[in-house]
Amino acid sequence: MKTILLVDDETRMLDLISLYLTPLGYNCIKLASGSDALLYLETHSADLILLDVMMPEMDGWKVCEEIKKYWDIPIIMLTAKSEKPDIVKGLNIGADDYILKPFDEEELSARIEAVLRRSKKDGKTKTFKGLELKEDSFELWYKNKEILLTPKEFSMLSLFLSNLNRVFSREHLIGSVWGYGVSIEDRTIDSHVRNLREKLRKAGFPADQYLTTVWGLGYKWAGKD
Repeated sequence: MKTILLVDDETRMLDLISLYLTPLGYNCIKLASGSDALLYLETHSADLILLDVMMPEMDGWKVCEEIKKYWDIPIIMLTAKSEKPDIVKGLNIGADDYILKPFDEEELSARIEAVLRRSKKDGKTKTFKGLELKEDSFELWYKNKEILLTPKEFSMLSLFLSNLNRVFSREHLIGSVWGYGVSIEDRTIDSHVRNLREKLRKAGFPADQYLTTVWGLGYKWAGKD
């Protein structure tokens, strides 16, 4: 089941969208502000975000910018504004699509499905400095040599490569890789990171340069592709 964050300061709009999307098989999380969305993403994952533009305190454009700094999650902006500069602004800061209020429910559903398809297609293979992670076949290659990973190591590396330079706490890694509600000790994360580094090193990839420890916080994948 795909999880969609609904971010809008209007309770009625949140309820209406959720009422329509839930029977289609989506898990809808209703959040009333941009700060709530950012806080939610610190400990949870999402497949797509429907983000209202006109919100108090932090508007949708600012929220979109903040989300795109740290998470690779597709965003559809919702707005009553139809001016072209506003639409262009949203797309330029990272929004994946734009839909005007009031919108047709079938159009919203079609746009969500289209954005999710594009996101899935783009995310099938991740590359970084010669590493090639193939999500469809669960394979990792470096310079024509395959690196064998466990499913958890593969999921962890995929998460890192999708969020360059973002620091992940051990708690977040446990939730993202093992699932929330699972009892896993912090040292299990440390062990998996250590094993992942070692496998990358043996293949000739400079793992210590990129898979770094942020003392007191967790781990991150540093650098730019």
